[in-house]
Amino acid sequence: MERKSRNTKQKELLNEEIKKFNSFFTPEELLIRSKKKDSHLGIATVYRFLSDLTDKSKLHSYICNRKTIYSFQDNNHCHFICKKCGKIEHIKVNSLDFIKNKINGQICHFQIDVTGLCKECSKN
Repeated sequence: MERKSRNTKQKELLNEEIKKFNSFFTPEELLIRSKKKDSHLGIATVYRFLSDLTDKSKLHSYICNRKTIYSFQDNNHCHFICKKCGKIEHIKVNSLDFIKNKINGQICHFQIDVTGLCKECSKN
């Protein structure tokens, strides 16, 4: 069942502020920017707002360092994670051509976590 959505001043403010991000952002970053204009705004409102946009496919969500981040662009978000030291490195993966024919649909964006040993840990 779809939630009814009212257009409130807080949503208008969040819409204004969210458009100022050029890349990935967290709910907390959106709250900090928005609270400068409305000190009564709470994190629950921000989470509901972001969830609503994500449900409507107007916003993309990813997991980075165990936190949800958001972006308007359907950028890909990929990590290499060292299983020994826990270091996380962002990596660029431009294509999933090798998997396209296995998917019954169209790829919008993707997130990949690759686990292994970093250079430093593989020396030991």
